[in-house]
Amino acid sequence: MNEKAVNSMILVAAANAPEDNIASRLSMILRDIAPATRVEAITSLGQMGDVAAVEAIIPTLPSEMLQPVLSALHEAEMDAAFLPGENRRKRLLISDMDSTIIGQECLDELADFAGLKAEVSAITERAMRGELDFEGALTTRVAMLKGLDLKALQDAYDARITLNTGAKTLVETMKANGAVTVLVSGGFTFFTGRVAEEAGFVAHRGNTLIDDGAALTGEVGMPILGREAKLSALDEVSAENGLGRADAIALGDGANDLAMIKAAGLGIAYKAKPIVAAEAHAAITHTDLHTALFFQGYHVDEFVTG
Repeated sequence: MNEKAVNSMILVAAANAPEDNIASRLSMILRDIAPATRVEAITSLGQMGDVAAVEAIIPTLPSEMLQPVLSALHEAEMDAAFLPGENRRKRLLISDMDSTIIGQECLDELADFAGLKAEVSAITERAMRGELDFEGALTTRVAMLKGLDLKALQDAYDARITLNTGAKTLVETMKANGAVTVLVSGGFTFFTGRVAEEAGFVAHRGNTLIDDGAALTGEVGMPILGREAKLSALDEVSAENGLGRADAIALGDGANDLAMIKAAGLGIAYKAKPIVAAEAHAAITHTDLHTALFFQGYHVDEFVTG
């Protein structure tokens, strides 16, 4: 048996349940899976909306116990992460937009106004799973929208696009604590600019839809912002602000987010495709974006709501 232990880890667990229920379930899972593990007092991080969270300091835990504990918590419909005690509160938030900060895929919703949502959504799903080249999938989908009236962009935004629960609180709380906040998307600046303003991000990056003044031409401005460009954005914004990768929290759901998620000090897969969830540092599957604050050690009393 490998006796190597992970030292001074903090286990945060969040769920759509009362705090005392979370604490008792956490204690039971740790007792069943790692009975020899010493757990310091489990403390409450409070409850926001439907989501409550607790954290436990675990001085040592055999490394082979980490994944079994997380798997058991996941089966109990809890979002959990083992995190180091140092540098928990990140000073850069860099996040994907579609299906992360907002609950939709903008291009899919826009395609609905052209009567092509099913066809475009099928391509989007495969691209986000990493089954298709992102840039090729993007240009293919945009080409399908050639001739779409520009009015459809605002109509799609007004009628379809909504922030995910906790998005604005996540951004505003981190901003209030000195963090830089940047929205990066393989989607389009028409939408990133509006979503960034609504959620409170100070900056945004995205791709550009080309138009002729009246309708879309079916073309995308170059270069395309994809997987490597998102990683570059993390590094560029970090350098501009005297930060390193370890100071960043990155969130996303698709394969094109994976490079920045893996590079960040805390990379979170938000209701993500399997390829992303498997390689992220933590995952939010059962709860909402408030959990990204709980993972950083924020108590609900410190949340800034918009």
